[in-house]
Amino acid sequence: MDVSKEWYRSEFIQQELMDAHRDMESELPFYAAIAEGNVEYVEKNCLEKAFVNPEGMGKLSENPIQNIRYHFVVTTALIVRYCVHAGMEQEKAYGLSDFYILKMDSLNTIDEISALHDVMCLDICRQMQVIRNTNILSKQVVLCLDYIYSHIHYRITIAELADELNISESYLSKLFKKEMGVSVSEYILSLKIEKAKNLLQYSDYKLIDIANYLAFSSQSHFIQSFQKATGYTPHKYRTQFFRTNWKNFSEMGKNKID
Repeated sequence: MDVSKEWYRSEFIQQELMDAHRDMESELPFYAAIAEGNVEYVEKNCLEKAFVNPEGMGKLSENPIQNIRYHFVVTTALIVRYCVHAGMEQEKAYGLSDFYILKMDSLNTIDEISALHDVMCLDICRQMQVIRNTNILSKQVVLCLDYIYSHIHYRITIAELADELNISESYLSKLFKKEMGVSVSEYILSLKIEKAKNLLQYSDYKLIDIANYLAFSSQSHFIQSFQKATGYTPHKYRTQFFRTNWKNFSEMGKNKID
């Protein structure tokens, strides 16, 4: 199929209408700021609603909703690639990309997609801030964190971690507490709670399914642990922050990863 004539005509019309795209100098610093963990810069950009500013936004679809969907996917893809280059573990980065694109796919208005865009950018930015702050960690602790993240859906023990790293349990415990400021078990639990918060916000899974998915010993253990960590029961947390309340997500995103 020869589309060259159609392309030339489209290019001519764009030039006649002076319909210029945003220059790269205005977009690339935003992606770089996320990869650098520069929360202040990203928050300011989100408040300016630059993502949905029609000036300079390319037309990828005649349908306004579909157009913003395409831009969301492009933005997400660029952000995660910047973050991988800056040190984020590849599987984690692509997992975040898949997660947010799937969430976007369920939305039906420009305002909802814009709100999710801001939550995504701030969430990933804060995760990059943590990663950059942990660059001074020892190799053993970095490997320990990678193992915990990739096995968070299982029951993880200090003995298992020590065996994986070929060091003693006591040495790993002391080293981890010294560098991370919390014990191994406290860190694992906090990561499981963060995963649970996402599932409660963005999915319809039952509490027992979430408890099993994150390898809590029982549903009651999950409820108790979640309430102690967040101040909410899982049910109340879902009621307050479920995805239908998108107006609150921009504010909630500020505290998503502390």
